Amino acid sequence: MNNPDLINKTILFVKDKLANAEGGHDWFHIQRVYKNAILIANGENCDETVVKLGALLHDIADSKFYEGDETIGPKIAREFLENEAVPENIITQVVQIITNISFKGGNHEKVFSSVELDIVQDADRLDAIGAIGIARAFNYGGFKNRAMYNPEIAPKLNMTKEEYKNNQAPTINHFYEKLLLLKDKMNTKTGKQIAQNRHEYMQGFLAQFYAEWEGEK
Repeated sequence: MNNPDLINKTILFVKDKLANAEGGHDWFHIQRVYKNAILIANGENCDETVVKLGALLHDIADSKFYEGDETIGPKIAREFLENEAVPENIITQVVQIITNISFKGGNHEKVFSSVELDIVQDADRLDAIGAIGIARAFNYGGFKNRAMYNPEIAPKLNMTKEEYKNNQAPTINHFYEKLLLLKDKMNTKTGKQIAQNRHEYMQGFLAQFYAEWEGEK
C-alpha cells in the first residue's frame, strides 16, 4: 500500500491532536521519529507504509499523560485508520507497534516482533538520547517539577514496569535508569550506529555536569 494522501492526512491529524502536548512529546518529537524511521527503513526489508504510520501515531496518546492508561493510544489510532479505510492487516500492525514500542523499564518480555516495530522503536529511542534526548529529559523533569539532581538519591536499576511508571526520581537518575541503556537495546544496524554517537555525547555531558556540580570547572 502506497498512499501519500493517507500519510499527509495522518500528519495533519497528529499535529492537531498534539497541539498542546508537553514539549518532549509534541509534534516535533513525532516529526523527528518519523525522519529517523525513514532513514532506518532505507536499510531494511520492510513495509514502509506501516513504518510511516507507526512512527506518526506511536505517541498519539502517551500513557504517561493519561494516568498510565496504555489502551487509549492504540484505540485512537485504530479509529483514525478505520475512518480512512486502511486495510485491517495494516491497522493491526500499526496498533501492535503503538502497543509494544515503549521502554516500560526495559525488563518486560517482548510479546510481538516485526521488522517495522524494530525500526520505529529504534527511531523513537534515538530521540531519547544524544543532545535532544538530554533536552527532552530535563524538559519533562521540569514539567513534572522534579529535581535536576540529588546526590543522596541513587538511580534505581532493574525496575519493574510499575516501579518505572511511578518513578519520581531526579532527572539525572533517568540517564542511568533508561537513557544510557538504550544503546545496547537497539534493533537495527543503522540504529546501533547512530546510537553509539549519541551515547558518547551523553557520557560527555554527564562528566561535565558532575564537574560543574562539584565546582571543578
